[in-house]
Amino acid sequence: MPDRLAVEIAVLYLALGSCVSLDGAENEVERQLDRVEWQPTQAAPGARYVGREVCAQCHPRETTAQKSTAMAHALARPAESLVLQAHPRLTFSDGPYRYTIEQNGDRVSYAVTNGADTISVPVSWAFGYGLGEVGQTYAFSYNGSYYEGRVSFFGGNQGLDITLGHSTTAPASLKDALGRAVKLEEIKACFGCHSTGAVSGGRLQVDQLVPGISCEGCHGPGAEHVGAMEAGKLPETHIFNPSRLAPGDQVRFCGACHRTRAHVEAIHVEGVPTVRFQPYRLAESRCFNPRDRRISCLACHNPHQNVQHEPADYDAKCLACHSGGKEPLAAAQRAAPGCPVAVSRCITCHMPRYRLAGSHFKFTDHRIRVVRLGDIFD
Repeated sequence: MPDRLAVEIAVLYLALGSCVSLDGAENEVERQLDRVEWQPTQAAPGARYVGREVCAQCHPRETTAQKSTAMAHALARPAESLVLQAHPRLTFSDGPYRYTIEQNGDRVSYAVTNGADTISVPVSWAFGYGLGEVGQTYAFSYNGSYYEGRVSFFGGNQGLDITLGHSTTAPASLKDALGRAVKLEEIKACFGCHSTGAVSGGRLQVDQLVPGISCEGCHGPGAEHVGAMEAGKLPETHIFNPSRLAPGDQVRFCGACHRTRAHVEAIHVEGVPTVRFQPYRLAESRCFNPRDRRISCLACHNPHQNVQHEPADYDAKCLACHSGGKEPLAAAQRAAPGCPVAVSRCITCHMPRYRLAGSHFKFTDHRIRVVRLGDIFD
């Protein structure tokens, strides 16, 4: 890999899911997606991207809304990080070590000192939810290795704390305090899920990526689509629309980044930490039907907009199934009993939120179910 790209390589544990090696999981996920003409984590060799500005010429409403979402800011160059713009100087102390992440012009430095010696390196990339709701992790190059910073920004406390996955025990050395050296096999998964066009033909092309998830991150490279539309070949759109996928395939498509059962089994995650893996949890719901469009990722979430947090905003989605048999149903649908307790703010009871240790954040559990007081997370 060229030296000029060394500082461009980074990893993340924090936001969408761990970037640890998935062994055979990625191949399994690809097999699950063999019917999908476009995979969100990598482009076909020779894929030609046009950029969201070109998309906006025909789709201004969707493009304008999407570029302000957390997904659009899942990866940022340090100087463009909204978190670092709002917090140009962050500090944190842990035992004998003091951390400082500070912006100076176009450069952001990540430094740790024990009072006698200091290691200071330029931040290469800021990974995570760039709007700062959940958090952001910083990556850099040090002594020829790729590192994930030991401290990250967390939205819940609006400051730094120990990055998820790192030991909270005080490190034995200043180098250990700096962060975690990253294995090469972790890199593609991180950039593939946090940027657009970073991986093509199984190869990382960091010099060509678009930070964050843009229009083409989910719809695929747009050059052929633009050419077809300009030529008036309307039936041959040459673009992918995930909303046309059956719910089961939709879960696998979104799960390429947000994690499916194949990922969960491969990385051996159990218990509350799986609450971060929304497609996996949704598919574990008793009510999930891979052919019923009333229950799918896009049934509740518009990827062109930020997630709605008001529980009442989802009531109509719940009542589309739990209408008590009052609504006519399609062949693939089934009636679901109405709730005997309430018909509003359904998700507050049936999709409880769980705090993941060390995250300063509560994640909504997408395993829809009846939850009773004292129930163990399952």
